[in-house]
Amino acid sequence: MFVAVLARPALWATALGQILRLARPAWWRRWPPVPAPDAEYLRFRLQTQYGDPSRQPEPADVLTYLRWCREYPKVAR
Repeated sequence: MFVAVLARPALWATALGQILRLARPAWWRRWPPVPAPDAEYLRFRLQTQYGDPSRQPEPADVLTYLRWCREYPKVAR
């Protein structure tokens, strides 16, 4: 996924924003200080997306999600 996003500079700001938005509250206080989403939230999202909470997300799905996140504020007006 990192490589897929890295190849699309137009999505860099959106990806960074989503990383910070989905990170656990006070993520910088836990070791290691990585802005990762809560494990339960991630399992729930994978279950609803793929029907399997242990499956890895598809890079194409992540790119589609990031494009949606970037465009949503424009169409929500």
